Amino acid sequence: MRRFVQGADRGQSTLLPECLDDWVADDNPVRVIDAFVAGLDLAELGFGGVEPAGPGRPSYHPAALLRLYIYGYLNRVHSSRRLECEAGRNVEVMWLLARLAPDHKTIADFRKDNGPGIKKVCARFVEVCRKMGLLATASVAIDGSKFKAVNNRDKNFTRGKVERRRTQLEESVARYLAQLDTADRQEPSEALELKKTRIKERLENLTVEMAKLAAIEQQVLASPDQQISFTDPDSRSMATSGRGSGVVGYNVQTAVDTENHLIVAHEVTTSGSDRSQLANIAQQAKAVLQADTLDVVADRGYFKGEEILACEQSGITVTLPKPMTSGAKASGRFGKQDFAYLPDEDVYRCPAGEKLKYYYTNEEDGQKLRNYWTNACKTCPLKSKCTPSPQRRIKRWVHEDVLERAQARLDKNPSAMRTRRETVEHPFGTLKMRMGAMHFLCVTLPKVATEMALCVLGYNLTRVLNIVGMKPLLAAVRA
Repeated sequence: MRRFVQGADRGQSTLLPECLDDWVADDNPVRVIDAFVAGLDLAELGFGGVEPAGPGRPSYHPAALLRLYIYGYLNRVHSSRRLECEAGRNVEVMWLLARLAPDHKTIADFRKDNGPGIKKVCARFVEVCRKMGLLATASVAIDGSKFKAVNNRDKNFTRGKVERRRTQLEESVARYLAQLDTADRQEPSEALELKKTRIKERLENLTVEMAKLAAIEQQVLASPDQQISFTDPDSRSMATSGRGSGVVGYNVQTAVDTENHLIVAHEVTTSGSDRSQLANIAQQAKAVLQADTLDVVADRGYFKGEEILACEQSGITVTLPKPMTSGAKASGRFGKQDFAYLPDEDVYRCPAGEKLKYYYTNEEDGQKLRNYWTNACKTCPLKSKCTPSPQRRIKRWVHEDVLERAQARLDKNPSAMRTRRETVEHPFGTLKMRMGAMHFLCVTLPKVATEMALCVLGYNLTRVLNIVGMKPLLAAVRA
């Protein structure tokens, strides 16, 4: 006779109490979390409450709360209230905390008050990975991704948004005034009077909205970047890859190891652009890897001469494509790339074979530019394909050779962009899936950075478990 697997009777008593350790398998990740936190000197890392306080109610040791948060971010449980529930019903958490059950306020305050220490814990796990030989290749891919903040888009204002909102309000006022004029020309009635009363109420509300908008505009103009957010004051409106789309949030930069796809370094920024982020995150990655030199691959969004130069001066070799922003090329004329630079003669050779020689140096946007041209343009048969001006002038940055070397590396290794995409975009997808709705729970940059450090720690821990398994990692954290 067929039957289902039968469960135990809930009312059945057991002869001896079961040991909690029997419920946690030897290859359960909570054992790694426990051993990793046990090997940390929390006082040295800057955690508060390591020593018991004076008389009064005893506090929780920070090691217990740190274990709880690492477990939570490893298992997509970020909320302090949900972590409070897990401590009372999850056998793994009961084992990890030795049956401690802190309330959600205590849990939330720990994350809020120990941001610097939590970031150092994330960095300490990267050190463990390096000592295990998982970061032996001094090569990283760098990219940034936008993460949504708690701040709603309706609670973020820029100059453009204020102007658009004012236009909408003015159009609404004009529409209601026109309706009042129409009503005044009609025969009086009770229904008409009710309609006019409603219109006047709406006009009063619009007047209040206009006054609020004027006050918001003053705050926007007083802000350094002419943008304000009310829920999370540090969050900023940022464009995303989708046309016409955007997000109010943060731009997270990561440097990912090209061999094992571990996040070597990361930083949360309030800048929506990646152009000024390359040198900073690359230098952080180089310091973490303790390498004399570092190979970096990034996309065209990071192309900025000063950043590439700073990397080269720090022993960092960058490979990235140059954005195609030439107006001449877009108009069907020769671009700067069609002019060959001859370093021995310090001249440019144009497509017609003429040489553009150097005349003078000027400064634009903080860059020193050398200017080259030739007087043979007037009689050149290719002039219509080159320039509408009397002369075609070429400007060369004094450190242009740095950019040329970066382009040469890309030409030599065209698969570098594919390597970048396969390396750095996978961790972002995993991180966002781990965060559930792809947004932060905390507000202000320091707290968001703490939350991101926990996310990165959870990702790296999962990645190492998948690469080497439980026993080697457990042995490494206990060493």
